[in-house]
Amino acid sequence: MATETTPDYPCTPEELTDIITSPCGGLCMMPSDAYNEVFPNIFIGEESIAKNRMGLKGIGITHILNAAEGNSDYHVNINAEMYKRVDIIYYGIKAMDQMNFQLTPYFDKSVEFIQQAIDAGGKVMVNCKMGASRSATLVLAYLMIEHHMPVQDATRLVRSKREICPNDGFMQQLCDLNEQLKKAGHFDKNQDEKTDIEHE
Repeated sequence: MATETTPDYPCTPEELTDIITSPCGGLCMMPSDAYNEVFPNIFIGEESIAKNRMGLKGIGITHILNAAEGNSDYHVNINAEMYKRVDIIYYGIKAMDQMNFQLTPYFDKSVEFIQQAIDAGGKVMVNCKMGASRSATLVLAYLMIEHHMPVQDATRLVRSKREICPNDGFMQQLCDLNEQLKKAGHFDKNQDEKTDIEHE
């Protein structure tokens, strides 16, 4: 996956907001579709598609990651038992779409779940209530960790496929992850791959 040169400066939620809102003149738009494929075999969706087991099977979903597990109005009340009959593997996170909620502790497990699905030849639906904040944040973290994309590149890619709007707290957590990965030389692997391709 080609990437732009990783910026030397630390990213900010404001920078990510600019990337997200630039296609709509500075407005943060809610998704216009129930779900979208934002990366090969990875989908982001809202509550309606997450609860539609036959709809999920119809698009070939084999795994579902619910980033809003719970039974309040702000959650999506689904569980592993619901999907056994249609052979969909389920993983749920009890996250709140609030600025002070720490989603970072769930990044590694979510990335592992998504990658296991991809490695098995499957398709993953990552959902939350609206398919715009919690789910988008987890997919962005996945692209950063597994595909060595700086957060700016990951955000541009996902936003080109779906309207997303992570809250400012989640965007700060993604920026913090970006700085951590950048200091570890994580994004250099992407540049090395790009250079190898250019020299073939």
